[in-house]
Order: sequence, then C-alpha cells, then structure tokens
Amino acid sequence: MAIKMNEIKQNEVNFYTATEADDNQRLDNLLIKILKGVPKSHIHRIIRNGEVRINKRKPTNNDKVYENDLIRIPPIRVSLNSQIEKPIPSAKFPILYEDNYYLIIDKPNGVACHGGSGVSYGVIEQLRQSGEYKFLELAHRLDKETSGILILAKKRQALVGVQELIKNKQVKKEYYALTIGEWKDDKRNLKAPITKFINKDGERRVKIDKSEGKFAHTIFTVQNKYVGYTLVNADLQTGRTHQIRIHCQFLGFPIAGDDKYGDFELNKALHKKNLKRMFLHAHHLNFIHPITLVTVDIKSALPSDLVQFCNTLNAQNQ
Repeated sequence: MAIKMNEIKQNEVNFYTATEADDNQRLDNLLIKILKGVPKSHIHRIIRNGEVRINKRKPTNNDKVYENDLIRIPPIRVSLNSQIEKPIPSAKFPILYEDNYYLIIDKPNGVACHGGSGVSYGVIEQLRQSGEYKFLELAHRLDKETSGILILAKKRQALVGVQELIKNKQVKKEYYALTIGEWKDDKRNLKAPITKFINKDGERRVKIDKSEGKFAHTIFTVQNKYVGYTLVNADLQTGRTHQIRIHCQFLGFPIAGDDKYGDFELNKALHKKNLKRMFLHAHHLNFIHPITLVTVDIKSALPSDLVQFCNTLNAQNQ
C-alpha cells in the first residue's frame, strides 16, 4: 500500500506513489524531502546499492521521478533527535502578481526560500502549509539575506515554462545594491566567471575563477552616489550563485552588510547605524508569460529600512 510523504514508517519497507508535485524531480532530491533527517550521503548510498526502486527498476541518483511512479523505500533508521521537528508555521507574503499559473511574492529579508543547510523551513514550505495550493514550486531562488521579487509556479507546466525562459535569458531580473566605495564609472559591464567551493567551515561559497569558472555577466548602472557608498542597479545576464555579491567584491565595491563577501569590520559599524542586513533587493522582473503570452512586468519598492539608511547617508552629505 502506497503512503503519503508524512507517513514514512521506520524499520520497514515503504512504498510511495509520486504526485503531480513530484513530477520530473530527481530521485535523490525527492527522497531528501520524504526522508527528513536522513543524511544526503545515506540517501545516495541506498540508491547506489539498489535498495531504492522506481516501478521495480533499479535507478540512479540522477534519474527523474514522474507522477504515479511507485517508489520502494528500504527500512530507514535515523536518530531520535533528527525526527523531532517543530511544526512549520503557515505564512502569507505580499503578493505582487497571481494568476492560475504563477504566484509572485515580495520576499522579506531573513527568510530562506526553502529549508536545508541548517534552516528548518522557508517560503515554499510555509506557503504549502497553508493548504491553498495543490502544486507549488520555486521557479528560482533568492538568498536568505536578499529581499524582493520571487516567482513560484502553481502548475508543472508553468514551472517548466518559466525555467526555460530563465535558461534562455528571456527573463529580465534587476537588483538594487548599496556598495561600499565611490564608483567613477556610471556603468560597468562585467564578465567574470564564477566557480563554487566549500570553505573550511563547510559552507558554500563562490569565487572568480578565469580558468575553470562558469560564464557570469552582470551590467551595473549607478543610481545614486554618496560619500563612501554607491547605489547601483545590477542587471543579471546570467544567474550564478551569489553572482552580484561576488562581482561587486571583485570590482572592489562589496555590498554593504554582506556577511560572506563584504567588509566585515565596516559591517559591524553599519549595524550600529541601523543597517542590520545585506543591502540587496530584487526590484524588477519582466518576462513573456509562457502560457498566456502576456507581458509580466513586476516591480518591488526598496524596503523602508533600506530607504531610511540611504536617507542617513544623504543627511551626512548635506
């Protein structure tokens, strides 16, 4: 008998039938959702050893799962501590656009897009908890510290459609960033390849790597100049992890409040001046709706705390 995602029983074989929400996902990613608390390495091992089956067939980690596939899950033993989870609270976020296919929200700073890496839950889990959506998936992601426009898909067709647009660079995404230092040029067209690595603390980071990095392109346009700071618009031509943050650092103008690639000593001083977050905000998004073919043009105003901080810089210059 097939079980639901929250009905996994320990120490016995389970059978799970993939739903519409699971359609076209990688097997390992789906099992990570189902088997909460089980290390990713263990999930990869049981797949590799043939203990997991899709429709009685031995799969690989990269195999896709489709709606109505029957997945055999072997007996799983996890520690008691990993089973104790706080309930995920339902949450609502400011809606910038919604139709039958997409939900586009204004994500606040400090909220992750999804759970993982020490975060119990994020936007996607909280919205699903409301029970309003039969299907809901992230179409792209924003860093936890970044605020602004976030697209979620309400149908598989819509998810595939907008991800294809993103892949083909047909979605315009613009961000505001307050950078440390005074830019001389009003526009910078930066092409600097990026590669991922894991630092000594086991955290994901990126760096500029001209020999092995993946192509990354950002167009920066100065919006406002302050003494010691510059507000820029970052127009993403590619969507690499931490792209704007590492490109700003590479140019010598790190983002104010950035705790990964910024000026750490200055960040402490900025915190005392009420900049208690990274100054990066996704403010504009434009694309042709892949299903209705209408133009979707979304804007998100700079949050009030960031506006207030900019106003203090203006006051210092008078």
